[in-house]
Amino acid sequence: MQQNVNQQGFSPEGDEDFAALFEASLKETGGSGLVKEGEVIKGVVVRVTGEFAVVDIRYKSEGQVPIAEFTTPKGEITVKPGDSVDVYVESRENDTGMVVLSKEKADKMRIWDEISNAVKGDEIIKGTITGRVKGGLQVDIGVKAFLPGSQVDIRPVRNLDQYLGKEFEFKVIKFNQKRGNIVLSRRVLLEKQREEQKKETLKNLKEGAIMKGQVKNLTDYGAFIDLGGIDGLLHITDMSWGRVGHPSEMFNVGDEVRVVVLKFDPSQERVSLGLKQIQEDPWHRADEKYPVGTRVRGKVVSLTDYGAFIELEQGVEGLVHVSEMTWNKRVKHPSKMLEVGKEVEAVVLDIDPKAKRIALGMKQIEVNPWTALEDKYPIGSVIKGVVRNVTDFGIFVGVEEGVDGLVHVSDISWTQRVKHPGELFKKGDVVEAVVLNIDVENERFSLGIKQLTQDPWDTLSERLPVGSRVKGKVTKVTDFGGFVEIEAGIEGLVHVSELKEERVENPRDVLTEGQEVDVKIIDINTSDRKIALSIKALAHEGEDDYREYLKKQAEQARSRLGDVMAGKLKK
Repeated sequence: MQQNVNQQGFSPEGDEDFAALFEASLKETGGSGLVKEGEVIKGVVVRVTGEFAVVDIRYKSEGQVPIAEFTTPKGEITVKPGDSVDVYVESRENDTGMVVLSKEKADKMRIWDEISNAVKGDEIIKGTITGRVKGGLQVDIGVKAFLPGSQVDIRPVRNLDQYLGKEFEFKVIKFNQKRGNIVLSRRVLLEKQREEQKKETLKNLKEGAIMKGQVKNLTDYGAFIDLGGIDGLLHITDMSWGRVGHPSEMFNVGDEVRVVVLKFDPSQERVSLGLKQIQEDPWHRADEKYPVGTRVRGKVVSLTDYGAFIELEQGVEGLVHVSEMTWNKRVKHPSKMLEVGKEVEAVVLDIDPKAKRIALGMKQIEVNPWTALEDKYPIGSVIKGVVRNVTDFGIFVGVEEGVDGLVHVSDISWTQRVKHPGELFKKGDVVEAVVLNIDVENERFSLGIKQLTQDPWDTLSERLPVGSRVKGKVTKVTDFGGFVEIEAGIEGLVHVSELKEERVENPRDVLTEGQEVDVKIIDINTSDRKIALSIKALAHEGEDDYREYLKKQAEQARSRLGDVMAGKLKK
């Protein structure tokens, strides 16, 4: 049979049960029938309406508490008739004759009392960080409390948002109930805890000791590890035998790590830590693992102007010099061929484990094209190519892709004095040249242009034998005579003593540059490329002893030419 329920929320059938419960509750409250504004008293809920919870406080009239104070954020009412509750008396009677009560204020007063007792007893309290405020954080410990930013942790904290919604233990460092002011500190507790940990840590802290710690902070140069009350620095160079760009590549704040103590200064409490020292140095047996001639594979980890560093394994890197990258390509910069992260194959050219250096070569993977050049271009053969570069000492001519031949300045012309090859050639010119020499080991290809024609000095004595009369142009006048060009690029010297029968003090009185003169060839030295000429000998043509005269003049000319070349002739 269903019970009838009246407007107050009671059923007639349950009146007797409620009366008994109410009497028991009143005995429990010990109500005196007197109420004072501003005090907290106990009462019993007699009914619940849509707006209020009506509470009997053993006073001439009942009190009412807004139902919102008993309602959860989800809208659930947490109180029912018969519940005993603590309430705060706000005023004795309102317009309807009811006592105005508050459950929330009663709760707060109770919490303030608990906090006050905790402060007096130097106790720790718990709270949840609920939000950010100016200068710190707001903490819910039953009432709102303030946690200054400087009291959040031992070290300054940049990002306070990471603490939002978390529960911690705190110490009350400032308490004023009248003003409703509570200031908390988490730092005080952490420092105390840290000091206790530090005492234990120092018992085991010594060089060589392997310890566990937690990553506390990361910087560009390393990681600070909390060993338990004392921090140590794990420098970036001691993290790995391999290459580490930044500590964040290996660690995150909060990671647990196992490290070895490298140095410990008790007076300064400075600790240097190492991680790679726990592992074997990979270079110890590198020469056994990577003997010269071994083919290896690795990853490009760095590029420089002079080459690329290849990581063969963690901690072991080798250098491929730019000159060892390819046989037949000019590599201006390694980045033209390689990129960081690319896998490459190479050959070990040299290894020095003590210096931790390995020289690698990539071109050695392929056949050296220079070994086929000797058969392809025999000595004396003629090639045609484009001038790829002009230097002070010669021109480089492209023989084939990646192979240039050098025409030295001395091999450009038999007779022409070439001060700079740029006078005759420029990049892009197509020239023919003779193969003079191929040095496979040093990768040098020698060419000559003058060798395309016969050396005019070889047949000079046939064309112009001693005693010949020739015409020439004065190219230069010196204190010891004048130089006369008798063929294109071929000059002879008319010594001052061969200008006239009479003594000549200054050759410039007789000769001028550009002047055309008749001269007599009195001596030819093909090996030294020297010709002795005479003007005064022209006057003795037709004499019976002319041949003897020329012979004598030639001997004197050789002597003079020797002196001139040695710089011994006196003015």
